[in-house]
Amino acid sequence: MRSNLLLSQTGSLIRNYGFSFVATAVALGLSLATQGLGIEKLGFPLFLATIAMTVWYAGNGPGVLAIVLSTLAYDYFFTPPLYTFGVEQADRPYIVGFVLFGVITAGFSSRRRTIEQNLRKARDALAAEVVERTRQASLLDLTHDTIFVRDMHDVITYWNRGAQELFGWAAGQAIGRQAHEMMRTIFPMPLHEIHSALNTSGRWEGELGKTTSDGTQVVVASRWSLQRDGAGQPTAILETNNDVTERKRREEEIRRLNADLEHRTIELEASNKELEAFSYSTAHDLRAPLRHVAGYTELLQKNAAAVLDDKCRRYVSMILESASRMGTLIDDLLAFSRIGRVQTHNTLVSMTQLAQELLSEFERETDGRDIAWKLGALPCVHGDRSLMRIVLVNLLENAVKFTRTREKAEIEIGSRPGPSGEVVIFVKDNGVGFDMKYVGKLFGVFQRLHGPEAFEGTGIGLATVQRIVARHGGKAWAESDGRGATFYFSAPNP
Repeated sequence: MRSNLLLSQTGSLIRNYGFSFVATAVALGLSLATQGLGIEKLGFPLFLATIAMTVWYAGNGPGVLAIVLSTLAYDYFFTPPLYTFGVEQADRPYIVGFVLFGVITAGFSSRRRTIEQNLRKARDALAAEVVERTRQASLLDLTHDTIFVRDMHDVITYWNRGAQELFGWAAGQAIGRQAHEMMRTIFPMPLHEIHSALNTSGRWEGELGKTTSDGTQVVVASRWSLQRDGAGQPTAILETNNDVTERKRREEEIRRLNADLEHRTIELEASNKELEAFSYSTAHDLRAPLRHVAGYTELLQKNAAAVLDDKCRRYVSMILESASRMGTLIDDLLAFSRIGRVQTHNTLVSMTQLAQELLSEFERETDGRDIAWKLGALPCVHGDRSLMRIVLVNLLENAVKFTRTREKAEIEIGSRPGPSGEVVIFVKDNGVGFDMKYVGKLFGVFQRLHGPEAFEGTGIGLATVQRIVARHGGKAWAESDGRGATFYFSAPNP
């Protein structure tokens, strides 16, 4: 490739210097011919023209050669003594003048040629830039992003198709108009502060309110870029906009819903506190009359047993049993309402250690029953140990109670991974189970799926479990296949 370039340059030099020889020879021939026809002194301008043409078409090097050849030819053929290179004293000024005139002519021709070459290059560069700018403008016109350019007096000078799609004005309608006035721009801060930031960094970003051609209000995420000239003076601002009206509407709707939710949450918390206080007060106030009922019934049973028949003694026993059940119910209700007010002391709780302690207690309490206990690997959780103990106690009591009808009960405590970094702990039994269509009632206060004649209880134990688990950021649920039940609760993984 380098050899080809060298050959090309050599050929160009040969052509240019060859042109100098040929042009000088032609001028000499024409001068001699015209002299033979009796036309004198035409050689001088012909040689000068040859020098000018050579400089013009072949360059400075061949032009110098043309000056030398023309001077020699003019001296040899037209300056006395003829056909010699000697010059008489009287003709020497003419030769010097010829050379100077040739040099000046060559200089002017060379200068003009250089200027015209520079003009051609500038014209070609301008044409290329026009083509490139046209291509870029075409590409900008293809995008759906809103792009327009305005000068430092806010007059629009370029408007792409994306701007037309968003704001509604065609390019012919927008160009030449003041942007902020046409679109009634609403700024988030004083305009002079925006221009100050733009002049400092060359860029500015923010959200603006604008009005379309049909009067619709829109919000745009706007980005401004400052263009400067070679002297560093600002000349134009390129502005791109993305329509964020729908996003802002959704954000405002979310803020409104969050505010409404926060207000309702506050109201609900206040109602819950009032309800807890009412439940606690009611349950506490019921204790005194209940104690009176139970106490006087016991006195009646003790002092009047001799005069009462069997039916009356059975009535007295039923009153005492009902009073006892109601006392248990009040105690459970007080414990349930107390959970909402108790302060939690969260620590790292070893559920394995806690379960082992409880299993030791339950094995002593269920002595005489055939129960196969199974304890799997349990994780540590971050929570209140006393409340976690209540959760396990209620679930184990539930399993012990509903496996009473089984000849051999099986109760398992285990765990499994949960979603979102949680752990899930379960208590599984082979008891009577429950119908899954009533699973939604299991964790409600006073909700029971079995009659009190079959299984004792107040229906508060599972509600207590759910409330404690919810306070720890987890949830409780249950499953049954008719051959037992499994109760789950999730807890945060430390």
